[in-house]
Amino acid sequence: MQLTVDIKYEQLIDIIRNLPANQLAKIKSDLENVVAVNKAGTGKTDFQKFLLKGPVMSDDQYASFKENRKAFNQWRNK
Repeated sequence: MQLTVDIKYEQLIDIIRNLPANQLAKIKSDLENVVAVNKAGTGKTDFQKFLLKGPVMSDDQYASFKENRKAFNQWRNK
């Protein structure tokens, strides 16, 4: 069984404003979760998800990479 209620935006805002503080906080967190889920679901392409799941350099690996790049640049310029 479904019940459909037709409430205008202004009426909904008035109802929300009359809620106690604890229920306002709960509605706020629920809305933030809904917005986060909507952004996460539509915000990233498959390629972006693929890239985000890829490997990441550690700080030591990055330092080694910079040293190697510096050495290659010196070798190439000579």
